[in-house]
Amino acid sequence: MAKKLRIALAQLNPVVGDIEGNIAILREARRSAAEQGADLVITGELSVTGYPPEDLVLQPAFCRDVERWVKTLVDDTRDGGPALLVGAPWQHQGKLYNAGLLLDGGEIVAERFKHDLPNYGVFDEARIFSQGPTAGPVAFRGLRLGIMLCEDMWFEEVAETLSESGAQILVVMNGSPYETDKENIRLNFAVARVNETGLPLIYVNQVGGQDELVFDGGSFVLDANNRLCLQAERWEESLVISEWGVSDSGQWLCNRGPIAEDVIGLEAVYSAMVVGLRDYVRKNGFPGVLVGLSGGVDSALSAAVAVDALGADSVLSIRMPSRFSSRHSLEDAKECAALLQVDCKTVPIGQAHDSIEEMLSESFSGREPNVAEENIQARIRGLILMAMSNKLGQMVLTTGNKSEMSVGYATLYGDMCGGFSVLKDVYKTKVYKLCEWRNDHWKKRFLGPKGRVIPQSIIEKAPSAELRPDQTDQDSLPPYDQLDDILDGLVEQELSNSEIVDRGHSNELVKKIRGLLYLSEYKRRQGPPGVKITGKAFGRDRRYPITNGYLRMTQ
Repeated sequence: MAKKLRIALAQLNPVVGDIEGNIAILREARRSAAEQGADLVITGELSVTGYPPEDLVLQPAFCRDVERWVKTLVDDTRDGGPALLVGAPWQHQGKLYNAGLLLDGGEIVAERFKHDLPNYGVFDEARIFSQGPTAGPVAFRGLRLGIMLCEDMWFEEVAETLSESGAQILVVMNGSPYETDKENIRLNFAVARVNETGLPLIYVNQVGGQDELVFDGGSFVLDANNRLCLQAERWEESLVISEWGVSDSGQWLCNRGPIAEDVIGLEAVYSAMVVGLRDYVRKNGFPGVLVGLSGGVDSALSAAVAVDALGADSVLSIRMPSRFSSRHSLEDAKECAALLQVDCKTVPIGQAHDSIEEMLSESFSGREPNVAEENIQARIRGLILMAMSNKLGQMVLTTGNKSEMSVGYATLYGDMCGGFSVLKDVYKTKVYKLCEWRNDHWKKRFLGPKGRVIPQSIIEKAPSAELRPDQTDQDSLPPYDQLDDILDGLVEQELSNSEIVDRGHSNELVKKIRGLLYLSEYKRRQGPPGVKITGKAFGRDRRYPITNGYLRMTQ
């Protein structure tokens, strides 16, 4: 029996579906771990395919390719180097499982299948995977590893079975997406499993962006007394070696290793947006992004995130002034582009606006101007951005925030045009806080310039779409601190009208906002994907019907 082991925590950024590329990533992690004397390399959940692979796993050819490539990794382990614990969709006795596979000495030494399949929010694993049994530990070089897959750690049953059948170290392979404050939730569940079993725990998470999900890493080791022995960086790929030895009482102990700082609060939200956009653009092969820079706070923050994610050379900003655009907004947009060091083009929309109004003058005759005329401007801007995207190949970045998307203050086929939205799950009040935070902070993972990147005048001025003279958002909406508190109750907490009224809002206002929220579902269904930040991001986290008779009952 080994008395000492070096176990590598491989915090990787796979690409969903790129099996060959992910195998190369795993091989590089193993090579690096071998150079550092590792005996075992632990990776995240479904590290062979990337997580979540969704319905790719329902294709028989995909699963056959997974098996073929895993066998090449098995062959690699004949060299006497470190063993690999990888995640893969795996066929067993006619069923498909979310599996952890231990590869060592040219063999698949053990297979363990995920027992607790999440079926809520963004997860629908119960639809595509079979439930694995609760199983005992895996023998590895004299050590008994208790292998769990992500959600298995959130409940007592799997850890209890592993402990009772002789596990000595709990190992959790994870594809755990970021949400605000979720790092505390994960740690609390890990602490609970350690307390229940008296065993140390290794937690390995993945990192990077996959469509709307972002993974924040933060892999860690807890000892049997719940002391944090090691923690990997958040928001960055990492390979960290943990050193283990056996005490006189036979318990495996982890030496204290590097403990990276936590990334919390506004820094975590901003980092999520940066990583989510970076990987969406790079993994989908776009050369960069286009941003319509209006001089408003949302487009300024979106542009800042884009530059920090991709670099200034990969971001093109475009001003599209109309007859209602103020001089200070044009100047603010120009200053913002200069601070971010991005190219800024100007394409006035006045001529197109006049032409379309003339085209529609007969059809609109006798009717008072309303949002129809306002939306024409937004749609002209959307047309310009999409035309430039088609010509240049860069993806259009939409700039709407969660407050606007909640109440429908966004124009279909206008400012909603684009391929991705970094602010989709960020309320307006937080947009302002993030602008202030970014002006005061810069991190090494950001590709943008240090210092102020958003003009203070943009942050301080009253928000306006500038689609008619002297327009402000508060002409038809309550102040954003009130609106966002109501939306927090409606969306994040699913509270009733009366419960939100008890928070200090008028019943009339709450009913109005609830009505706007329900009526705008059809718009959100047609919106672009965007970074998930909260527990109730629009999309799979919150699935409301477009045709909704309950709306009439709540008015």
